[in-house]
Amino acid sequence: MTETADVSVRDGGSSGEEGAEQSARERLRERRAAAFREAERVLVRPGFLGTLRERLALLHDAAPEVHDLDERADIYGNGVVGALEERVAALLGTEAAAFFPTGTMAQQVALRCWAGRTGNPAVALHALAHPEVHERGALGTVSGLRTVRVTSEPRLPTADEVRALEEPFGTLMLELPLRDAGFVLPSWDDLTEVVEAARERDAVVHFDGARLWESTVHFGRPVEEIAGLADSVYVSFYKSLGGFGGAALAGPRTLVEEARVWRHRYGGMVFQQFPTALSALVGLERELPRLPEYVAHARVVAAALREGFAEAGLPWARVHPEVPHTHEFQVWLPYEADVLAEAAALQAERTKTMLFAAAWDRGGPGLSFTEVTVGAAGLEWTADDVRAAVADFAGRVTEVHG
Repeated sequence: MTETADVSVRDGGSSGEEGAEQSARERLRERRAAAFREAERVLVRPGFLGTLRERLALLHDAAPEVHDLDERADIYGNGVVGALEERVAALLGTEAAAFFPTGTMAQQVALRCWAGRTGNPAVALHALAHPEVHERGALGTVSGLRTVRVTSEPRLPTADEVRALEEPFGTLMLELPLRDAGFVLPSWDDLTEVVEAARERDAVVHFDGARLWESTVHFGRPVEEIAGLADSVYVSFYKSLGGFGGAALAGPRTLVEEARVWRHRYGGMVFQQFPTALSALVGLERELPRLPEYVAHARVVAAALREGFAEAGLPWARVHPEVPHTHEFQVWLPYEADVLAEAAALQAERTKTMLFAAAWDRGGPGLSFTEVTVGAAGLEWTADDVRAAVADFAGRVTEVHG
């Protein structure tokens, strides 16, 4: 799944669109991508949208701070990769961790291992969870697992829903935060009750923690305490930490050792991974400590967006959640996606400010939403800056919509 600031995808049409309409949307995507690159003010400027030179500069400038570069390069997971695994296990408070080239692979392996240990291939999860929406049925097609949907409501499952499932399941998978519902999290008490409910049913609990790092503010708990609720957890190195890619599966040592075997079978034993591992260590050193600051400022931005939309006189607007649970959230507006994408491009082209860098998706007839991420670049924005940008954006929408 592409990140929220990826201006190149997510607002395309269906495969059945006429060629002319599709071409127009392709041109709009290209315009928006170019406008983002040229914009002087954005709320986030993720590294993965940078040039090759900029990405290589990250290692040149920062890698010496996090690892001995005179050490021999890794081979099949030793050296710097092993150091990264040890760092992650220590941060999450688990016995061990294993590096994976992708989170999709890490989670499939984790769930497959748990299925073997519990004797039950059923995985209980949310209808909006990543494996259900973005992995083309991989759990069943590749790993022989069967999914059981706990709920389709735009929130995390409740303990009562877990207890009420009509069939047994071996693993409960919880995505924290639930991205496609608006990067939402449960309360700490609700989360602990859901975990207890799963264990009452003799199931293990796995956290899809791709964005777990930034969940500490909402829960008011350190990341190791959050991870400690689960039997295993996956974390990403690029979604919030700015790494080149990669993920880690953390949990009991025996599980991680078994996961390494399956990693090899799934084709995840990459010969050398030192660039990705070094970039992950840089992210843990530089970005991880700043995530609480991003979350706090995202709440300032979200409040200013709500105020700005009200002042602009738009017929309807919603920031979801009203108080963001992480540094990412959704904005919903009553216009077609192409109208809003055009307005975003115009604003950036004419003012060098791009308030909404991510793509707009259709949420219903005449209704669209986008994802907003607040990163280091967004810390420069005051509430007045946001409100002014909203007023300008609303004018562009009127210009496009008529």
